[in-house]
Amino acid sequence: MARIGVVSISDGRDHVHARIADFIRSKQDSLVRSLQAAGHDVVVGDDLVATNVLATSVARKVAAADVDVTVFYYAVWAFPHFTMLAADATRSPLVLVASTDPTEPGLVGMLAAGGALDQIGRRHTRAWGAPDDAELVEKIGVHAKASAAVRSLRGSTFGRFGGRPMGMNTAVANTDQWMRKFGIDVEEIDQYELVLRADKADAAETKKAREWIEQHAAGVHYDGKKLTPELLERQIRSYQAIRDIIAERNLDFSGIKAQPELTENFATMDVTEAFLNDPYDWNGPKETHVCATEADMDGALTMQLFKAVAGTPVLFADVRHYHADRDIWDLCNSGQHATWYAARSDDPAENLAKVNFYPEVFFFPAGGASVQHIAAPGQMTLGRLTRENGEYRLQLMLGEFEAYDDETNQVLVNQSTPEWPHAFARLDAPGELFLSKFGANHIHAVPGDHRAALRAVADQLDVRLDEWTRG
Repeated sequence: MARIGVVSISDGRDHVHARIADFIRSKQDSLVRSLQAAGHDVVVGDDLVATNVLATSVARKVAAADVDVTVFYYAVWAFPHFTMLAADATRSPLVLVASTDPTEPGLVGMLAAGGALDQIGRRHTRAWGAPDDAELVEKIGVHAKASAAVRSLRGSTFGRFGGRPMGMNTAVANTDQWMRKFGIDVEEIDQYELVLRADKADAAETKKAREWIEQHAAGVHYDGKKLTPELLERQIRSYQAIRDIIAERNLDFSGIKAQPELTENFATMDVTEAFLNDPYDWNGPKETHVCATEADMDGALTMQLFKAVAGTPVLFADVRHYHADRDIWDLCNSGQHATWYAARSDDPAENLAKVNFYPEVFFFPAGGASVQHIAAPGQMTLGRLTRENGEYRLQLMLGEFEAYDDETNQVLVNQSTPEWPHAFARLDAPGELFLSKFGANHIHAVPGDHRAALRAVADQLDVRLDEWTRG
């Protein structure tokens, strides 16, 4: 799950500390057991902090264990300057936790320490409860998960294949800002390298992949023009090529411009992008690799964070249409949906049985297959990192993907582009608000309610949170 440091702060008076030390240890031990039972790796300070020297030395040792988050625990009244010294000795996010046992003033200790940290501008979160309180343990875990997600960005590399697509400003970010704020480097890669490498891809694997798709998909609809076995194999070779480039250049996540150069002269990247984002391909299970269509940098960044928080593939889509009569959004674009979203099954055969590979439409003269399905129903967390006046904000909401009968599905998809994948979403945000304020044409989603962790991510990144509900 996460690595959590625990440092217990005490009273600085020798005679008081001597009386309460066993009480602190009993509370600390109970909290540690609760965190471990939840699956976390817990690093406990090697002493109770009852002097200024210990405040620094204990915190430094915990910090050296590379924890995701540090808990300062207050079971008693604690001298606030110990917290200040300990905070200076660690750079991880801080959670101040108070025991609510009324026999000792733990809440008083936490509030005094928190106020002192506020005065110097040190960000922290506060929590309180009994050490075996499930809600308290969950709250600490949420902040640890958020910290792990934020930390995973630092030192990572984004592979940007091509430049700005079709004048799309929201797909391009400032590389200096990315390094300064997120610790991410951007590797610029010409799309021509993908073309060259695709021609050299292993032919046996390409054939195996095509036959695997033909065997498991709901249909591969060859038309002899826009989609042929040769064009599908070209798309598969593109996947093989970019997969090898990712490995060679140690890319953590990526984006492919595609339009218009590849889509008019080579092939669409739909198959490539779908299977990069999938947890499997024809060779078996694999790690998902976040890849954003149209080289959307902030889209890929959002997806990378969502992946780290949720641990699942992340959906990428255009906000294509709002069916106001149904209060339903059609989230649809050319092939970017991972095939996993068709059924969200661990078995690729179950997913692919709901996926059709159709000839591409008029937007893309080079042809190839679009990867079409309708996303399986369920609760979703949706949102995106966008920028306003150069500053990042996380626009966040809850929603539901809905499923309908075949006739209704056909009516809805025929109103946009039936050959592309669709997710029919009911958002926990008014349509007028969304259309007036959402800062991009692309949106992203993961199954479940991950808003608590993403709120913590926004706080730790010092990013403004715009969370939308109907309330």
